Amino acid sequence: MSRTILKIPVSSPRMLASAIGVALSAGSAAHLAQAAENTEPKGERNPISLGATNITGQDQDNTSYQVEKASSQKYTAPLVDTPRSVTVVPQQVLKDTAATSLQDALRTVPGITFGAGEGGNPQGDRPFIRGFDAQGDTYLDGVRDTGGQSREIFDIESIEVSKGPNSSFGGRGSAGGSLNLVSKTPQARDFTNGGFTYGSDQTRRYVLDVNRQFLDDSAAFRLNLMSHEQNVAGRDAVNYDRWGVAPSLTFGLGTPTRVNLSYYHMESDDLPDSGIPYGYGSTASNAAHVHDKPTDGGDSSNFYGLKSRDFRKTRADISTVSIEHDLNDNMTLKNTLRHGSTGQDYVLTQPDDSQHNVNQFGTVWRRANSRVSTTTTTTNQTDLFGNFQLAGMKHSYSTGLEFTGEETRVSGYTVSPNSNPVCNVSKGGMGGNCTSLSNPNPDDAWNGNVARNYNGTNTKATSRAAYVFDTIELDPKWLLNVGLRYDTFDTQANTNAATGRTKLKDDSQFFNWQAGLVWKPTENGSIYTSYATSASPVGGLVGEGQEPNGFVTGINTSDLEPEETVNYELGTKWDLFHDRLSLTAAVFRTEKKNTRILVSSNTFENGGESRVDGLELSASGKITDQWQVFAGYSYLKSELVDPGRIGNRQNVVSAGSNKGNQMPNTPKNSFSLWTTYDITPKLTVGGGAFYVDEVYGDAGNTVYVPSYTRYDAMASYKLTKNVDLQLNVQNLTDKTYYDKAYSAHFANQAAGRTALLTTSFHF
Repeated sequence: MSRTILKIPVSSPRMLASAIGVALSAGSAAHLAQAAENTEPKGERNPISLGATNITGQDQDNTSYQVEKASSQKYTAPLVDTPRSVTVVPQQVLKDTAATSLQDALRTVPGITFGAGEGGNPQGDRPFIRGFDAQGDTYLDGVRDTGGQSREIFDIESIEVSKGPNSSFGGRGSAGGSLNLVSKTPQARDFTNGGFTYGSDQTRRYVLDVNRQFLDDSAAFRLNLMSHEQNVAGRDAVNYDRWGVAPSLTFGLGTPTRVNLSYYHMESDDLPDSGIPYGYGSTASNAAHVHDKPTDGGDSSNFYGLKSRDFRKTRADISTVSIEHDLNDNMTLKNTLRHGSTGQDYVLTQPDDSQHNVNQFGTVWRRANSRVSTTTTTTNQTDLFGNFQLAGMKHSYSTGLEFTGEETRVSGYTVSPNSNPVCNVSKGGMGGNCTSLSNPNPDDAWNGNVARNYNGTNTKATSRAAYVFDTIELDPKWLLNVGLRYDTFDTQANTNAATGRTKLKDDSQFFNWQAGLVWKPTENGSIYTSYATSASPVGGLVGEGQEPNGFVTGINTSDLEPEETVNYELGTKWDLFHDRLSLTAAVFRTEKKNTRILVSSNTFENGGESRVDGLELSASGKITDQWQVFAGYSYLKSELVDPGRIGNRQNVVSAGSNKGNQMPNTPKNSFSLWTTYDITPKLTVGGGAFYVDEVYGDAGNTVYVPSYTRYDAMASYKLTKNVDLQLNVQNLTDKTYYDKAYSAHFANQAAGRTALLTTSFHF
């Protein structure tokens, strides 16, 4: 067997782990930095000065689950006065739940599910927010973070989830909402934090977070390091191995001009999970799925991949320079320049590819999916924000310009053989291309070969945008929140294939806006109504995923217009118990219109519609000095109002209709509860319950993953003022459940019971 693989030094994770281990053993390390440093005491809800050197989104009590302000200057009011649903997962929740990835962190936010990837949709984070695919709607410190990734959070302070159409904030996409990851930045004090986690399934995780001031305390340097290795509980053969480094440097602490330089690097080298194939209710050779779920052949640990063939390597490099200057006490100018590059390189097994071996013979075809992709992004974003008085009314404003260039190169491997062999031989059959559904062997010898295939697609996009936001205090009890953004988005896809070359391009221009009216019956509460829009132009994922409004070749007609989403929301927010606990409630309707649909073979029109009606509730903060809670509930009633005709991959229509069906990856009910209680000043216990309703993988509602409830538990103990111990048991009952559904072939199974013991140090 021969193959060409992206070269990534395999010794780097071991070297990094050793370096961190030496630092810890020397007594100079401690656990992950607690939440952001103290910024300002509670009191009058004034406009926020958001500097490059400030960690925002935290209150004075840096262990609280409650967050008063979002980090982005585009949010021109505190969260209690912001007329939209925003959930912030703070550092303390990330720490207490022992989250290490974006998917771990978002488990605490109901209404979010994850979809599975294969080849066209890349492996990595593919969140669905309120039923809409948000794989291209993740931001890092307010700047779009392009490229398919499995995101780590060792350098993340908090995660902000904005629900509902959000294009006025971030531009294209964001039909269901967006995610903003807030980085750890240098602080105005010295500290050394770090820790190591040992756990079941050979889990080993080391982290180090060091901050030092210099130049008479006007500058600071911060360094975050991470090394992580683990197998996966309840899954044969699967393993994950990654490491990361994130230095940052700030000049001008406490001065009117601040300069921040940061760099982020992360690499991974995994044997990825192949997933579990959907079963069939019929043994016929042409059986169709009819409300079918995954089938594991009687053993949930079954792994259908091949150790000798499957791999996944990833890389992310992000460099950022931001300069911020206070023009006066009420006006700040900030410029952010970022260049990022992410890459994926993998060959992995897609179990059976819906080829009926599962239902006919009790076997699985090891169909290979591959991808080699690199995405580069350069963004310059300039913001001017502050507050002023005009005509007796107070304005808190933010305005800016954004220029971005993006390019994705996607190719893969030629895997041979890789066509359906009709797997009537079960164990290691046909040179390892087939295996048993009930008793697969990942160590089967495979007699095929893997060769690099440089044919693929190169997609480029250029976007330019101007935006303005304002919160106007009409009087102390009435606030008007408005925002407007104008985008131009030009994209072009060039494909090289054995059959020739194709070139497709599209130029789009679109406005998006939001408006909300807030009534404050008391200082600590608000009732609001709001309206917001989003637009999804052609090619919005820039080659890093399959999208319903993407480029299509070989069609008769296509309007190539942006899909449009609108949201109507009525809600209320309250800070109770001396402003320590935040409660929110909202009802909403989200309508996606002008969607591209297939109306006849190879003929598309912009005329489809889907809709979600919903209810969301949340609670975060302290009920008492000892008792904290972070909880939420989401009800989503989704419907494909006009999905068009059913078509195959060649855009040829077939009989039937999906009209009236539930949207994929949209659970009707989901609930999360995480709570902790300080039994003594040193001892804390906590636990969580997470429920997700049945989720369909496809628009036809023919395949699904069952509902589940997962329970977690934790206990922490302060040995000294410098040393903590924390025990987490995730999936306490060892529940077998699926956390990612793909539309046609398979679903991904979540980890079983996992125990993690973390020793943390702070100096």
